[in-house]
Amino acid sequence: MKKITLSFVLFFCLIFVQAQSGHEIKINLKNCKDTVAYLAFYQFDKLYIADTCKKVVNGNIVFKGKKNLDKGVYFLFSQEKGNYFDFIIDEQSQKQQITSDKSNLIENLKSINSRQNENFFNYIRFVTAKNKEFDSFKKALKEQKKTDSTAIITKEFKVLNEAILETDLNVIAQNKGNYLSEMINLKSEKTAKNIPKASNGRPDSIYSYNYYKKHFWDGVNFEDDAMLKNPFFANKIKQYFNNVVVQNPDSICVEIDRMMLKTKQGTKMNMLLLAYFTSTYEIPKIMGMDKVFVYMVDNYFKTGKAKGVYDDSVIKIIINRGDVLTPLQLGKTAPELYMIDIPGHDKIAKMGFDTAKTSEEITRIYYANQPEIEKTYLTLSSVKADYLILIFWDVDCGHCQKEIPKILELYHEMLKEKKDVKVFGVYTQNEFDKYKKYIIDNKIDWINVYDGVHINNLKDKYDVVTTPVIYILDKNKVIKAKGIGSEAIKSIITQMEKENSKK
Repeated sequence: MKKITLSFVLFFCLIFVQAQSGHEIKINLKNCKDTVAYLAFYQFDKLYIADTCKKVVNGNIVFKGKKNLDKGVYFLFSQEKGNYFDFIIDEQSQKQQITSDKSNLIENLKSINSRQNENFFNYIRFVTAKNKEFDSFKKALKEQKKTDSTAIITKEFKVLNEAILETDLNVIAQNKGNYLSEMINLKSEKTAKNIPKASNGRPDSIYSYNYYKKHFWDGVNFEDDAMLKNPFFANKIKQYFNNVVVQNPDSICVEIDRMMLKTKQGTKMNMLLLAYFTSTYEIPKIMGMDKVFVYMVDNYFKTGKAKGVYDDSVIKIIINRGDVLTPLQLGKTAPELYMIDIPGHDKIAKMGFDTAKTSEEITRIYYANQPEIEKTYLTLSSVKADYLILIFWDVDCGHCQKEIPKILELYHEMLKEKKDVKVFGVYTQNEFDKYKKYIIDNKIDWINVYDGVHINNLKDKYDVVTTPVIYILDKNKVIKAKGIGSEAIKSIITQMEKENSKK
């Protein structure tokens, strides 16, 4: 039994050695004057160097190593000229030869011993030719200056897309089982045919959308890390979550869970997707989408699913960030603020807050005077208004100096329109004299307050990292908008008015 086991182990090791026999990519590039060349690869939305040829002679480039290269799309890269051309490396093509001529790279691309790459090069030539044909058509049409040129271009573009889609389907079918087929399938759009009519007699757009969404990921293997290694996967992810999924945080969270379940924990696919979703929705382009980031923190970081993707120290930072954002979500009641207004400053100053040097001294002064301090507070909850603009700003902040006058003008304009609006302006520093002078000089007549007794941690309580930071609250202090600029304030309050009138 021991002999059989030992034989099996030796046989397995032999197979493993053969499988890991290394790579040797030979490229002959005529008219190439480079002396150094790089073999690079795609990984999600980043590019990496896999190997370097430090001695290029007469366009003869060799990338050789003892390890096999991961399956995916690679490209010849020149530090001076950039990307030359793409090609595929998989288990069967660790050793391959490619030739071309720098004077016309695409037309002269040939693979000596990889049928898959020859098919890939033919596909590249076809798409390149079609795009050139379309560009020439647009140029000629522009010169004719036709009034209906947009409609003509749209029609021609549709013809181009249909021709490429037909070729995509042929390439997928003819190369089934290899990476080229999987990659073109990833790139190819899945659109409905024979679309039924809606009640208005037009093609049913809801049917088309549902079909498109349902079949968007057909044939894509999320357990294969090689799917990351091409120029299409990252764009397809972005297209799906930006254009296909309904732009609602809850809908996006459902789709993220669905996609993550298709991956295996510990794989690059799992790690890179988790990292992408986390970073994308921490500081989203659409207001309120940071709810997705909070969801990621609660369901992936706090549950241990992010372990191995990030160091423990980074996971701790991300969890803390999620905890800061959790109470600041749209629809939640704004955290209370205990502030001091300008008239209340003299009392606070007499207690010694302006001259205190350490946090220990501030704490001692606070507890020695707590009952009197609490009488001095102007709290956020005490302000009554249908619409409350909450601003965190700084006298010395250049952006604040531009925004504050705009908001002041807007505030007066809304008051003239009889809107029940107030501004709760929070100065984020403690240089009181400078702050008071700025308010007087600029006639800022809204509610002006500052954290005179250092009890409000504005950075954590309201995510005030830079200034200005603007929130809009309703009469119940519910957060209706955040992270906006002055230009958005009036339209948001107008929308709130419409919602209130409906109620």
